[in-house]
Amino acid sequence: MSDDLTVLEDALNAFGGAPTLQEMPRRTLADKGIDGPTAAHVIEEVHTPLNLAYLTFTTGSSAFQNIVGVTHGEISGRCAVARTLFDRLGSGPQAKMVVTYPPLVNVFAAEALRDCGVEWSFLKRSSRDALIVACCREQPSILLGESSFLRATLEQVVKLGLKAHMPKDVALLCAGTPLDQELLPVAESFGYSVHDLYGCQEFGWLTLDGVPLRDDITLVASPRGDSYRELVVGGLPMGDSFVVSKSGHVCNRAGEIITYQRERTYPEYEVVVTATTAHAASTVEKAARTMLRIKGRVVKVARDLETNAAATRLKLVPGVPADEVGVYQPIEIVGPQNTRLFDVLVEAQADLQKSAKTDPAWIKRR
Repeated sequence: MSDDLTVLEDALNAFGGAPTLQEMPRRTLADKGIDGPTAAHVIEEVHTPLNLAYLTFTTGSSAFQNIVGVTHGEISGRCAVARTLFDRLGSGPQAKMVVTYPPLVNVFAAEALRDCGVEWSFLKRSSRDALIVACCREQPSILLGESSFLRATLEQVVKLGLKAHMPKDVALLCAGTPLDQELLPVAESFGYSVHDLYGCQEFGWLTLDGVPLRDDITLVASPRGDSYRELVVGGLPMGDSFVVSKSGHVCNRAGEIITYQRERTYPEYEVVVTATTAHAASTVEKAARTMLRIKGRVVKVARDLETNAAATRLKLVPGVPADEVGVYQPIEIVGPQNTRLFDVLVEAQADLQKSAKTDPAWIKRR
């Protein structure tokens, strides 16, 4: 072996700028705060781009489970939502929460829970028996899980004669599926409060007991019918429509969004960007493709897009065949407040372009 090659190899080992596999930063399940067992997943390591805060997956409640990317710019919004949520529950710092399904933490973002001073833990196994043991041993003040699972567990507690060992004054945060209203009388017999928490992995928690948790939520007409409204967050339609009623939510009469009466919106809205505060149309075009990939939302850019606008303007258009377009009227969402989430995602794209993460072994040329 030549001396020159030896010198090169020694320099590479001592001063190589690119990391080895062992030197690469790692984001573990514990870092993401979801280091608990589930019977529905396999643990798989992936290479995650540095411009994403973390990766997660949709729940698969209405379609095949899809990957979701959460940008760093979204975390502050999720922290604000968590603070609002726990304030409404009356839970102060050091509140103890048992999470029955670990991926639900991703809807919060672990940083949001840490910011609120909430201590969370998981079941030893994903079963009702494990939840009973966790409740009796850990005495949590909050239980987060699917409502039918919580109901069945409380009914089992009674059958086993363990009610006296259960914690007092627990808030049941029901998420993931429409609220099982049979839980309400069972919870009342324990002196527990029931709360209906709606949200998604893509955009975090959105409503509690029919009341919005964010100030960029808009309710618009839904193709499902006059009694339904499509929920739009930060300018992006959720694909979910709800009955909106003055009589109120079963868990809070002040909440008008009846989240346990959910229908998938059909035809779903597509988003067309007609004006942006961004300087370059190319930035919005790239962000639009990004949102389809990491948020599962169809976003298109108008040919006559206005850049450097005072506020973002988005047009919601139902995705229907050309001969049905006239049946549904487009809806315009105007920023800055009502398009905040969309603008955060565009800003994430702009930031990426300013400081692109490149790898010397994988350089894309125009």
